[in-house]
Amino acid sequence: MSATESFITHLIELRTRLLNSVVALTLVFICLFPWASDLYALLAQPLLAKLPIGGQMIATDVTTPFFVPLKVAMMTAFVIALPYILFQIWRFIAPGLYAHEKRLVVPLIVASTTLFVCGMAFAYFLVFPVVFGFITASAPKGVAVMTDIDKYLSFVLTMFVAFGTTFQVPVVVVILVRMGFVTVEKLREIRPYVVVGAFVVGAIFTPPDVVSQFMLAIPLWLLYEAGIVVAAWVGKGRMKGDQP
Repeated sequence: MSATESFITHLIELRTRLLNSVVALTLVFICLFPWASDLYALLAQPLLAKLPIGGQMIATDVTTPFFVPLKVAMMTAFVIALPYILFQIWRFIAPGLYAHEKRLVVPLIVASTTLFVCGMAFAYFLVFPVVFGFITASAPKGVAVMTDIDKYLSFVLTMFVAFGTTFQVPVVVVILVRMGFVTVEKLREIRPYVVVGAFVVGAIFTPPDVVSQFMLAIPLWLLYEAGIVVAAWVGKGRMKGDQP
C-alpha cells in the first residue's frame, strides 16, 4: 500500500470514528432534551438550597431560559457518551501502538475518565454547598441574592473543569514517571513546593474563604501523593518485567 493510500485509509477511519462519536452524542442529547429543565434544576440545587426563603434565580436575557437548560443537557449527554467516545478514540489509535503501550493506555484512559467524574462529583456534593453557603451569608443586609442562570452555569462549569482537572494529578504523575521525565525520588523531593502550589491553586479557583480553598488544596496534595505511590508501584512492575 502506497503512502497516499495509507493516508486516505487513515482519514476514512478517522471520519468513521468521529461520525460514530457525534451520532452517539446526538442520540443521548435527543433522549435528554425533554428533561433539560429538570437537569438544570438539579444542577442549580446546591445554590437554591442556600438561598433565603423566597429567593430564586433569574434570567436577564430573552433566550437564556431556553438555551441554558439546553447547554446543561448537552453537557450531561457528553459525560454519558464519554466512555463510547473514548472507545472510538482508542479504536483509532490502537493499531499504531505497541503491546506495552496498549497495556498502559487503557488503564490511563479509564482512570482519567473516572477521576474527572469524581472531581465533578466532589465539587457538586461537597464544595458547592460550602461555597454557596459562604456567598449567600456574605451578602450585605438588604441585598437580595438572585443569580443569573447563565452566569451560574459558567461558574459551575469553571468549577467542574477545575476540580476535574485537579483530579487528573495521579494520571499526570504516572505518565511523567513512566516516560522518564521525572523520577519518584524527585517527586518526593519537591513535595513542599507542590503543597504550596496546591494552596495557591485553591486560592485562585475558589471564592475567598479558607474552607473552600482547603477543599481544593487538600485533595490536590493527596492526589499528588497517590500519584507518587502508583508511579512507584508501576515502576517496580516495569523493572520486574524487564528482568530475563
